[in-house]
Amino acid sequence: MIFLYILTFFLGSVCAAADYHERLVLRPLPRGSLLASFDFRSNASASSIEKQNYQYFPRSLGQILQHAHTRELHLRFSLGRWDAETWGSRPWNGRKEGGTGVELWAWVEAENDEEAAARWTTLTNALSGLFCASLNFIDSTRTIRPAISFEPSGHHSEATLSKLHLLHGTLPREPVCTENLTPFLKLLPCKGKAGISSLLDGHKLFDASWQSMSIDVRPVCSSDSNCVLEMGQTVDMVLDIERSKRHRDNPIPRPVAPEELACDTSKPYASSDACYPLDSTSEQPWSLSEIFGRPMKHSCPLTDSEGEGAETVCIEVPHERQVYATAGSTEHKRPDGFSRCYKLSEISDFDISLPQQTLSTSHPLSKPPLYAERSFTGYGQERGGVQTLLTNPSQTDSIEFIYLESLPWFMKPYLHTLKASLINGLRGSSSSDNVDTSSTSIIQEIFYRPALDRRRGTQLEVRLIVPPASTAALTYDFDKAILRYTEYPPDANRGFDVAPAVVRVLSSSSSFTSDSIFEKDQSESELPVQDSIYLRTTSLLLPLPTPDFSMPYNVIILTSTVMALAFGSIFNLLVRRFVGADEVEGLNVSGIKGKVLARIRKVKERFDNVKKIRTNATSHTNGVEKEKGNEGKKNQ
Repeated sequence: MIFLYILTFFLGSVCAAADYHERLVLRPLPRGSLLASFDFRSNASASSIEKQNYQYFPRSLGQILQHAHTRELHLRFSLGRWDAETWGSRPWNGRKEGGTGVELWAWVEAENDEEAAARWTTLTNALSGLFCASLNFIDSTRTIRPAISFEPSGHHSEATLSKLHLLHGTLPREPVCTENLTPFLKLLPCKGKAGISSLLDGHKLFDASWQSMSIDVRPVCSSDSNCVLEMGQTVDMVLDIERSKRHRDNPIPRPVAPEELACDTSKPYASSDACYPLDSTSEQPWSLSEIFGRPMKHSCPLTDSEGEGAETVCIEVPHERQVYATAGSTEHKRPDGFSRCYKLSEISDFDISLPQQTLSTSHPLSKPPLYAERSFTGYGQERGGVQTLLTNPSQTDSIEFIYLESLPWFMKPYLHTLKASLINGLRGSSSSDNVDTSSTSIIQEIFYRPALDRRRGTQLEVRLIVPPASTAALTYDFDKAILRYTEYPPDANRGFDVAPAVVRVLSSSSSFTSDSIFEKDQSESELPVQDSIYLRTTSLLLPLPTPDFSMPYNVIILTSTVMALAFGSIFNLLVRRFVGADEVEGLNVSGIKGKVLARIRKVKERFDNVKKIRTNATSHTNGVEKEKGNEGKKNQ
């Protein structure tokens, strides 16, 4: 704590080009969920980085970017699925969201493709060690070069743009866990000891229904040509309020008592043993300490002390919602009527508590401009198909977007089977009368890069336009390649993960524009903001022809047994020396033989003696019985 105040004192005279901002936005979602968005931004001037003078920017990451000649970096760690139908539009319009697992794309400065690939390998290997992830497994088979799906979000000169190479890689099977969160927190100036980062706990983060961690590094230049290197770190998670309030020492869920259930008795099947739950009409009670397991530490000393930058905690609830904050904090209600922010104390902990309350109004959820669903079709081990349903919910405006797929090399699509069927109506309309036979016009542009076996994967980019209130079904067929037995993972029968598809919305209705607090802060700043909206589909699990690995095991065991017996016998014949008994000096064969025979004779004599004793005892018993019988006859 003392170190942080000393650091603030020495850095207080630094210009605004090198600063640090953080903000936590809490948004209650339907069905008892809570969206928590952590945003961290740190800037460092380009001149100070060239002099190796790192202030708020982490030195470990800055040196990696310099060594790999990376001008812009975007890294994502994600788990779970965003339920757009229930939760609405994605936070940050999907720009800070990645596909399931790990997703990485960067602009690398190089003279040619070979040099760019070498520097890309250097970058992935270095980031793998920094974030304790398997990024070093992003080789040429998992790397693509998108043509129209991504654009630089930072400011680059024309000379630099001509030398930039965009490379994109994914690891859909990578498990995201606490060992990735720890190096993420170490990049922050306050290291998770103060400010909103003190709430980040692995037990809560990875128990969320959906979570995403992102790191974005880009150059930003102002109108007076003062350039800074901005690093943005975000953590977005959707928590279940009821599950998060469960104590850590009692993690096992227990059924609710029957008398505590709220049942809808108007249902025809309602009875004493059947209950249809009623939707709660009141907001659930919760607090920061209950959701995250602890209150928030005081504000980070490196943040602004005045202005909007000092309001580090915001919550999006109607103004009529009762919110109780700890003493020492300052509340500021925004004029939109659905949000309020708090300025934290510099010395005391911070906590907010929301009691159970019935509201007359609720925070409006913005609808996403596009819904996307992807799945496999077909059956068998030789071939299959992919179907993607892309729905435009707008009733008045068409939507234009780019659809990107990165497929593994053993999944070989047929480009001539790529079709787009347009259904006039929203999802759920399956009538053949609604199919438009001229719907192939929705495909405006196709960029296709075929795969090479064991060298690179397939890259498919399609630009489409979907009319209002319609669903486009994008389908194609593919063949499944047969792998070598050494290329199968240990759990080969589980299948192979296929990376999620990336959708970039180019134009949409203004009614889908997000009005969240963090979106407003980004748009009002001098930082460049992309108008595009991104979303990812779920990953797919591809079953491939899998050999019977038990047969090689049986063959190996049988072969090893035969080889061991043969080798042992031959080795004994070759190594062991056979000599006659009379050739061994000091060996008295007759003496040994006599001792063995004497021992056998003694054992035999012992058995004979035992047999004689038993015979004598039996005869004696019979004689006694005869004498008793004779005496009885005489007495008669």
